[in-house]
Amino acid sequence: MQYSAVKLSEEKVFKDPVHRYVHVRDLAIWDLIGTKEFQRLRRIKQLGTTFLTFHGAEHSRFNHSLGVYEIVRRIIDDVFAGRPEWNDDERLLTLCAALLHDLGHGPFSHSFEKVFGFDHEDFTRAIILGDTEVNGVLLKVGPDFPTQVAEVIEKTSEKKLVVSLISSQIDADRMDYLQRDAYFTGVSYGQFDMERILRVMRPREDQVVIKKSGMHAVEDYIMSRYQMYWQVYFHPVSRSAEVILTKILHRAKQLFEENYSFKHEPIHFTSFFHEKATLEDYLKLDESVIMYYFQIWQEEADPILSDLCRRFVNRNLFKYAEFDPAKEYKKLAELTSLFQKAGMDPEYYLVVDSSSDLPYDFYRPGEEEERLPIHLLMKNGELRELSRESEIVDAISGKRRTDHKLYYPADFLESDSGCKESKAKIRALLES
Repeated sequence: MQYSAVKLSEEKVFKDPVHRYVHVRDLAIWDLIGTKEFQRLRRIKQLGTTFLTFHGAEHSRFNHSLGVYEIVRRIIDDVFAGRPEWNDDERLLTLCAALLHDLGHGPFSHSFEKVFGFDHEDFTRAIILGDTEVNGVLLKVGPDFPTQVAEVIEKTSEKKLVVSLISSQIDADRMDYLQRDAYFTGVSYGQFDMERILRVMRPREDQVVIKKSGMHAVEDYIMSRYQMYWQVYFHPVSRSAEVILTKILHRAKQLFEENYSFKHEPIHFTSFFHEKATLEDYLKLDESVIMYYFQIWQEEADPILSDLCRRFVNRNLFKYAEFDPAKEYKKLAELTSLFQKAGMDPEYYLVVDSSSDLPYDFYRPGEEEERLPIHLLMKNGELRELSRESEIVDAISGKRRTDHKLYYPADFLESDSGCKESKAKIRALLES
């Protein structure tokens, strides 16, 4: 029997707080879960620094990846099976892509990527196609199967329907992380009727569509996503932690380039500082390694690195003020000068951070990120773009919301030691 068709003698299940159970019958899926590259995702938090704001947000990319796999499995096994538009030969490809879609995420993913200038999607491809245990499993299915899986995740595959299940404006990825992140942060914003959405999904040649009768469940899903972004993902306290995390990595990199003598050599970072990191180097890094360095760097002689690490480890975060860069650029220049006079390096202690989200958009060719719209399947078989039928979705379609904050160490400004005049002027400016 071909490897792709081999089933486990007995179904394996993972107990899951969101989906109750994650079911595995395919040997290939079970083998992928057991690879060291996939197990590494247990050591990567799903929400990065958010655990410093919502203490329950300790869940991992491993949890989420299993959840996305389970949603996709339910769609294709329970809803699409037997429908003429669905090709069951693509079942294993779809399940593998769903399971592995986040495989390349690194520790504190987005902050790490910003500092070292790479994209986790490139590492996802490298793990799938490189000399790895994951690649070895996929090759058992077929010589070109790893490439097929990588192309689905990269959204370059010709199998558009398969791609849309994992990456679109209403995909299994979003449906899992909204519910999972809501559960672990303890908020109610991310709750929506996924059962209803799954029941009204229908396969089409290029994408998943939704029966018109399920429109209100989709409206609820979109509003849930909107609320989660502004109440959880862009929470200003989590952003403060991310600012400090990013600045720690920047400082360590700068010190390395200046030939600073570390008390504890950052051997796990060396290849990243040299911009010559290999896949092997990348896979050795996880959040436990990063936190180890932050712990020991508290003892470094460099006052900026040690202070920033103490802040992150002990959750002594920066405060924030509302900031409008278009109107307050002169204020920022004045604050920068005052911070220097007060002995605080503005590069590390005065940081503008911006967050932006577009909750739903219809297809706009040539724009920054082309988005395939959500289509409703009408009773007469016609497809209608969601915002043309929903007043709620129409009200937010194409409307990008952006928020800017200015982060700074309030404790430095409130201390009595030195530069009292400059600190007083800084406080006055920040409060104005």
